Amino acid sequence: MKKPSVEITVPVFNEEKELGKNITVLADFCEKNLKKYDWHITIADNASSDNTPVIAEMIVKKNPKISHLRLEQKGRGRAVKLSWSLSKSDFCVYMDLDLSTDLIHLPQLISVLESGYDIVIGSRLAYGAKVEGRTILREITSRTLNTIFIGIPFRTHFSDAQCGFKGVKRRVVEELVPKIKDNDWFFDGELLIVGEKSGYKIYELPIHWVDNPGSTVRLISTIWGDIKVIWRLLGSRPWENL
Repeated sequence: MKKPSVEITVPVFNEEKELGKNITVLADFCEKNLKKYDWHITIADNASSDNTPVIAEMIVKKNPKISHLRLEQKGRGRAVKLSWSLSKSDFCVYMDLDLSTDLIHLPQLISVLESGYDIVIGSRLAYGAKVEGRTILREITSRTLNTIFIGIPFRTHFSDAQCGFKGVKRRVVEELVPKIKDNDWFFDGELLIVGEKSGYKIYELPIHWVDNPGSTVRLISTIWGDIKVIWRLLGSRPWENL
């Protein structure tokens, strides 16, 4: 019987220091723990200016189950959307390169998608999640954004829109993803808001998450970008036209 296929997209920007090591860890994990799936990893490089593309090409030459997708424009959302749209896999996943989310949750996420859910998200705020090393500032910021700026105005039920660990079914890639406009950090937040309001089934998977102190995410600029997308969604209410 044909194995279910899984696309695992890892968006990267100037990650020459961690790329080789962490992609190897991910591929080794998939080889041992995703035997029932036809899995594939895409390194989605969104306009890196360091040696990231060179290292990515070296990785690809060593493993036929890994490919390198180069974009000349920045944007995590842009990279994930393009990678998913090019894939024909039954399930599409994206995860952060820093592997802050314990990889043990990867087969769990895929299994939940197989059980009937359209979208599965890793959550650091759901009951049962374990978070290590996160600063108080980031914890407060995350809870405020998810509750005050997303949960209350949109009346959504998920608790963690920002965690870089999510998966969707093929139909979500074909039907919903093309309608998501944000190309940056709030791509997945917009996907969840519009998805839930449109009736897609979303499951929150409590995860074990360890903070990466070397993260390149800029908190203030990212939050401001998120708020602008939230404001657009409140005004346009795109789910009413789906």
